[in-house]
Amino acid sequence: MSFKRTLIASSLMILTMVCVSFFSYGEDVSPKKPLSNFPRRIGNWIGKEGHFDQRIYDILRVDDSFLGHYRTVDGHHVQLYIGYFKTQRQGEQIHSPKNCLPGAGWNIVRTSLEDLVIPNTNPGKIRVVKLYLEKGDQRQLVLYWFQSRGRFIHSEYKRKIYLVWDAILKNRTDGSFIRLIAPIDKDEADTTEHITSFAQQLIPIVSEYVPGA
Repeated sequence: MSFKRTLIASSLMILTMVCVSFFSYGEDVSPKKPLSNFPRRIGNWIGKEGHFDQRIYDILRVDDSFLGHYRTVDGHHVQLYIGYFKTQRQGEQIHSPKNCLPGAGWNIVRTSLEDLVIPNTNPGKIRVVKLYLEKGDQRQLVLYWFQSRGRFIHSEYKRKIYLVWDAILKNRTDGSFIRLIAPIDKDEADTTEHITSFAQQLIPIVSEYVPGA
């Protein structure tokens, strides 16, 4: 990362912490429904609830969350994680997977953006981050996005800007993080097809739990 980009990132981080600390004193915004009630069946995917070690939750400091392992009858597997914050004051903000995954030993080989078309919904299409990961002989694809106060956000910088903006104008800093992980068993194209198909079915359901604008 260049010095200029580092300076911009550091400035945004400082601005976010200062503004959120001063302007977010409103009521905490709870999810529409508890994430513990999240569906265990999504299309032809059958899910089973999972749990991280307690030390992970101590680091994440989420107010509500759901971890699910979904499978199809033909053997495809997707891990779903949703983390929800009623408020994001200093020290209680969404963690970027670009920091967490390398800490777990995964090497981010490639980062790109993926457009997902969601028929019969508003906005109809969203852009998410796609990561290609390797650890030893293991390979994974990750899709993730931030869903906060009526917005679908893929950019870390925009997420921080919107957080400050909404803290000042709406007195709200609630937000959520949605992450999908799928092992690459055959090839990347096949895994991409299945993980994006799952995401397209997932997004309207998430909106039933995460507060809008």
